[in-house]
Amino acid sequence: MEVHDYLRILQARWKIVAVTTVVAVLAALGASLLTTPQYEAKTRLFVSTSSGASVQEIYQGNLFSQQRVTSYTELLEGTTLAQRTLDKLGLDDLSAVDLAGKVTASSTPDTVLIDTAVTDESPERARDLANALSDEFVVMARELETPEDGGPPTARVVVEQYAATPSAPVTPKTTRNVALGLAVGVLLGIALAVLRDRLDNTIKDRNAVEELAGTGVVGVIPLEKARHEEPAIVFADANSGDAEAYREMRTNLQFLEVDNPPRAIVITSSLPGEGKTTTAVNLALVLAEAGHSVVLVEADLRRPRVTKYLGTLGDAGLSNVLAHTAALEDVLQPTRFDGMWVLAAGGLPPNPSELLGSAHAREVIEDLRSRFDYVIIDAPPLLPVTDAAILANIADGALLIARYGKTTREQFARAVGNLRAVNAPVLGTILALTPTKGRGTAYEYRYYYSSDKDGAAPAAAQTSTPATQRVGAPAPTAPAAQPAAQAQTTASAPVEGPARPQNGQHHVEPPATQAHPAPSNDAYHYRAAEQFPPAPQPASERYGSEPYQAPQAYSAAEPLSRPVVHAPRRPVNDSGSESGEER
Repeated sequence: MEVHDYLRILQARWKIVAVTTVVAVLAALGASLLTTPQYEAKTRLFVSTSSGASVQEIYQGNLFSQQRVTSYTELLEGTTLAQRTLDKLGLDDLSAVDLAGKVTASSTPDTVLIDTAVTDESPERARDLANALSDEFVVMARELETPEDGGPPTARVVVEQYAATPSAPVTPKTTRNVALGLAVGVLLGIALAVLRDRLDNTIKDRNAVEELAGTGVVGVIPLEKARHEEPAIVFADANSGDAEAYREMRTNLQFLEVDNPPRAIVITSSLPGEGKTTTAVNLALVLAEAGHSVVLVEADLRRPRVTKYLGTLGDAGLSNVLAHTAALEDVLQPTRFDGMWVLAAGGLPPNPSELLGSAHAREVIEDLRSRFDYVIIDAPPLLPVTDAAILANIADGALLIARYGKTTREQFARAVGNLRAVNAPVLGTILALTPTKGRGTAYEYRYYYSSDKDGAAPAAAQTSTPATQRVGAPAPTAPAAQPAAQAQTTASAPVEGPARPQNGQHHVEPPATQAHPAPSNDAYHYRAAEQFPPAPQPASERYGSEPYQAPQAYSAAEPLSRPVVHAPRRPVNDSGSESGEER
């Protein structure tokens, strides 16, 4: 690992380092506060021998004293001297072993000085113990160095410095302990963060997604807290980070195959809770924002969520069409968004996989493809059930979603394998719910749009109609094919197209499939003539009789010849319309 790898780990897992550091500092502080203060009293002893008359005798006497210092140090820490000290002071609450454990004796090399220290909870008792210990050792050393015949002692010990009452405890050292806790906490936190990162097998970058799927990433969707309350983005006024990410995804989809882009797209994931329904809803909305006619198919016949997010009816829908209990025109619902329709899941069947894998399901997808520019299919996750793999094989392909920090590499690889097993094309991948690293991107978007809106507000007020007024406008019916004679006479007349937005405006006029407001639950019936405006007509009536062919770049079958398919948004009024040709 390089330095930038460690920096990335620290940036992603700084909470582990912070928590570990705080715990270590609090532990050190708590240990210091709970430790009983100990006071230390010190004395100093001087060891000497009887000096001779010559220099050699003096030198030998000095060496003898230094050798005695080492032995005296051991005697000072023994239990014999401790018991004599306790007997002198008359202390019964302390044993000789305990007192010996409180005594520390040390000497500086090549000197005849011994430093003695005694620690105790009471500063006065520590002083008394140190002084009594030193006095008793002087007596003890004299007894040991005096010959049995009563001659002078060979060495003597003198108390050079008595102990004073200590004013401050020597333990605990709170400042030192907290500093050590801080250092240990930081090092331990970094180690835990690196270990956690090495053991974490979830997907956190687009390189891992591309490596596992074998295809490119078409979108990276940031995490926005507003999506928890309102999953659908109103793109007419949206300038958040995830709104721009969906616009970028729309552009990437259109350039997957420039001449023949995929139009029937399955949105799926490895497991539930990875954001596939929210992604499908907003992808359909962002395509409708660009002026395309879009139908969102709620193909999750086990846990449908599209109708809940968009506020549409869910009593009848795809399951009724597949069971031949309702016609497609009867259950297509418009939404409050321009150019977007919804095919709800309907009643939950006991056999969703059999219904979705039937030949009638393929006919329904082809019918929707002929009516709309884009068919976005919200499918169940791949690992629990096989529904998404079946739908991906019927449609032009699938967009596979991986949730940042939740989808594991093994789960994503298995999901890709399930699609490959049925020869379903993987159009691309989406890395969803990625954490935002800061407010820079969102600020740039807001600043850009605010500047445009401020400059174009007067013009927009005169040339545009509020979206709330457009939604309630009557939906135009699909135009019928003109007779040949009329087409011949009007071939030279210019065809009026959708109104272009003025400078600074971001609204795109809706297509011919402009939606009505969603009907209420109380007035719902299964007949479209009573509730819903007419659905878009098939492409054979709008664009000609040439059938749609799936993009060859993403088809599992062996390609024969690359078709050139154009999808105009309105009938062509020229001389070529008589022969069925498209411009």
